[in-house]
Amino acid sequence: MSKYYVNKFLYTIDRDPEWVAKYKTDPAGTIEAWEKEVGTWLNSAEKTSWLSFTAEERRALETYDYEWLFAYGAHFFLYLTLFIGLFDEDWAAEKGPLAYQREWARRLQPWTGQDYPSVAL
Repeated sequence: MSKYYVNKFLYTIDRDPEWVAKYKTDPAGTIEAWEKEVGTWLNSAEKTSWLSFTAEERRALETYDYEWLFAYGAHFFLYLTLFIGLFDEDWAAEKGPLAYQREWARRLQPWTGQDYPSVAL
């Protein structure tokens, strides 16, 4: 289990339009490809073999489960910007401007007044 690995996934996917498009159409396949092509690289010259997603992390990423990611302590801004990029246009076309963000806020409403989960590694 690694918040670092989850956050690395969110960060690197969000910065590449091709990865974003793949993630929207095939989340499970994108996660698998990302693990092989990007996830094991620590820097441009060094790889690791010990990082991987837990079953719960993988499920949350495959299903875009931002409620679980929030409770887990994944970095809020990373998945907020990625998921808005993935879904905002579709939701706005169907339900009006900011529909996705309003639903996001509604689903995270139970956290109002509570301490936010730590994003510390």
